[in-house]
Amino acid sequence: MDPHEISNDPTPVRLFQSDVLEFFTHITPLAVTIIWLPVALIFLGVAITNRAAFSNPLVILPAFLLGLILWTFSEYMLHRFLFHFKPRNAWQERVSFLFHGVHHYQPRIKTRLVMPPAVSIPLAVLFYLLYRLIFGLIALPHWTAAVFSGFIIGYLLYDLTHYATHHWPLPFAYYKFLKRYHMNHHYKTPNARFGVTSPVWDMVFGTQAAEKA
Repeated sequence: MDPHEISNDPTPVRLFQSDVLEFFTHITPLAVTIIWLPVALIFLGVAITNRAAFSNPLVILPAFLLGLILWTFSEYMLHRFLFHFKPRNAWQERVSFLFHGVHHYQPRIKTRLVMPPAVSIPLAVLFYLLYRLIFGLIALPHWTAAVFSGFIIGYLLYDLTHYATHHWPLPFAYYKFLKRYHMNHHYKTPNARFGVTSPVWDMVFGTQAAEKA
């Protein structure tokens, strides 16, 4: 299948013969919110109640904001290098299509616009362990919970923004810009414009394609 081919078929392409596996390839924005908003709030609550670690509770805010920034960077890197990696054989083509190719093939399918838990939960665990290691090494282990909370909120905003760019009428100039930016990624420059919630990292790494009429 041509990686740049786009289908307008309203029926989702089937990814697995197993009905159970196929079920878990579909998810809604509401389900993502129900899963991840409590996780973010729990970690933020852990940070807020850890008075022994935070002599100054105001430090929680920059830690949370750092998590948001780290998400935008991770969003860019995952989208560019994991979701758009160049397959070299049939097996890699299959994996690439399962990860992200199906979304580019059928960009209007509502239940395949947000990341399924089978992918998001293992990634979240890996990032949490990574941040726990990093902040432990720099003697700031108490930052981990607040940073991870900000990171998860960033991810949630990403998934909701991604869904909105495809299916919701967006207010405000910035969100209209994001919708146009992401649609250009789908229909004009699939190898550029990898940012969904922000074009900043595209600007930093030179993958912000020139605007076209």
